[in-house]
Amino acid sequence: MKDISEYQRINTKTSPNILIVDDTPANVLLLEKMLSERGYKTRSVISGKLALQAARAEQPDLILLDINMPEMNGYQVCEQLKSDASLRDIPVIFISALDGTIDKVKAFNAGGVDYVTKPFQCEEVYARVLTHLKLRRLEKLRDDLGYMIIHDLRSPMTVIFGLLQVLEGKKDQQLSTLDQELVTLARRSSEELLNMISSILDVSKMGAGEMKLNHDSCDLDAIIRDVLATNKPFPENRTVMFTAPESSLNITADIVLIRRVLQNLLGNAIKYTRPGGDIRIFITSSSSEVRVAVTDTGPGIAPRYHRRIFEKFGQVDNSKYRVGSGLGLTFCKMAVEAHGGRIGVESELGKGSTFWFVLPRPNAALEHAEKDQCPPTG
Repeated sequence: MKDISEYQRINTKTSPNILIVDDTPANVLLLEKMLSERGYKTRSVISGKLALQAARAEQPDLILLDINMPEMNGYQVCEQLKSDASLRDIPVIFISALDGTIDKVKAFNAGGVDYVTKPFQCEEVYARVLTHLKLRRLEKLRDDLGYMIIHDLRSPMTVIFGLLQVLEGKKDQQLSTLDQELVTLARRSSEELLNMISSILDVSKMGAGEMKLNHDSCDLDAIIRDVLATNKPFPENRTVMFTAPESSLNITADIVLIRRVLQNLLGNAIKYTRPGGDIRIFITSSSSEVRVAVTDTGPGIAPRYHRRIFEKFGQVDNSKYRVGSGLGLTFCKMAVEAHGGRIGVESELGKGSTFWFVLPRPNAALEHAEKDQCPPTG
């Protein structure tokens, strides 16, 4: 139809899918009529619970969401959508009779991209819908382009890292102590860059539910020791102490992913601990789960940033330091939660940080592994 042609020029879909969530039949009918006349495909539900079920069954391109509904209000629905990795990118426009500033701020804090007050004008709703569909399509094009570029960078970076490993391992070469240290620094930097590339690609795959886990039985103690050996010698007289369990701790996990989680957490601890400072790694376990904690003596993180640093591109800045590369901790969160575990941080400014994660022991992990595919994060 004429009204939808502008959207079609930037979208390969012929009929955008709009999910309408409102417990008032008159509002639903009006929105359905307005959108269908302009060529949109609509689905309607009358409760927050049904909205979540409908979004998971078939992802909409955009959601129009009422606030005042029984059992689960619009704020709660939006928060649950944004906590689900496979649904969080769907734009949500609130449509509500609540017109107070505090109501609008609460809607945006929950993750909404726009807010329309009732009684609404159809042309206004349509204009906002069209705008956010365009924005979402442009964001997808940007992400796809970035993914392709990053993917193409991994092969040459892998070659550089491999050659530096070979050079570092040659014992009969005529290199001065300084030259050897420079080679080691270059190898570590290339490994860090390679890990960042892998994290970007894996975060994208996990977010789309396209990354399968290769579960295997492994000794967590051995994985940690391997990560420590890879990072030696520790720079600028930093000390890393590992409190190992009395006996081996077997878990069922994707060894490559868990090793990279440990590498990310240890790498951050080394990076933010001052020269000469201490880093400690602890393992504790129970019959149902195992907990790994990495404690540093760095600058610490204010509590208000504890959730933000695990979000995509979430960073903490002040005049002295920056915490987070933007994706490393996001990768850690998604990888741990894909195993049925959880991750977090305990920290205060000036008192260092403890990053921890918990994984289920073999019986619980095997049950989770039957899903075979990475679930949404929450």
